[in-house]
Amino acid sequence: MAITSGTSSRQGNPAWQWDEIVLACDLLRTHAWRGLRSDDPDVQELSKLLQLGPLHPPEVRGGTFRNPDGVARKTWDIATRHPDYTGRQTKGNKLDRMVLQAFIERPDEMQAAAEAIRIGLKSGALLDLPLVEEEDEHGASAPEGRLLLRQHVARERNPKLRAAKIKSVQDSGGAVACEVCSFDFERTYGPRGAGYIECHHIVPLHVSGPVKTKLADLALICSNCHRMIHRSSPWLTPSDLRDLVNVKHRI
Repeated sequence: MAITSGTSSRQGNPAWQWDEIVLACDLLRTHAWRGLRSDDPDVQELSKLLQLGPLHPPEVRGGTFRNPDGVARKTWDIATRHPDYTGRQTKGNKLDRMVLQAFIERPDEMQAAAEAIRIGLKSGALLDLPLVEEEDEHGASAPEGRLLLRQHVARERNPKLRAAKIKSVQDSGGAVACEVCSFDFERTYGPRGAGYIECHHIVPLHVSGPVKTKLADLALICSNCHRMIHRSSPWLTPSDLRDLVNVKHRI
């Protein structure tokens, strides 16, 4: 998305992103998938929550950014695409349809993602997280959303957790190697690769919620396997990816 300068009230608003539409869909779910008015208290509450979000910096927000009128319109864009709706559809877009379909096909998973996003925004935990490369790949952020993906990766990159996980494996006599493909950085690169490996948090945030990470929640993964796990939704477990690797090698 191109970033424009200026803060004029005439400036247009940025397109809704996956995370925001997840919250709108979850609101509609609680209202039997019926579009809502701007004076609905739940619409006004969601408007305030979306305005807290860090996905759109101030310089790209128009004067009506995610106001109750805009949130209400979005609820109708989604509601009129629900299979049970028989009237005339509003404008909407492809992403609205994708998120709605995800809620229809995987309701528990998407509700959990919405709740995790809400908790993260209200607590401030999702407000100041670095960008990650994975979130720009097609489908990589669904259903987690960009914000939960950023928090997930931030946990994985915690240097203290990573060091503790590596030490626990070494203390148990294990090799510092990928748990999926067995790649060992030291074996390939010599001293330069000694002790190097990435950590993967096995349970996504939308499933685990904001719980304290335990070493058992982490897996040691090489860079390639880590990217393959995060490449599309639903994320594979290390065991799932290992099965794919084994099947490929048997062909």
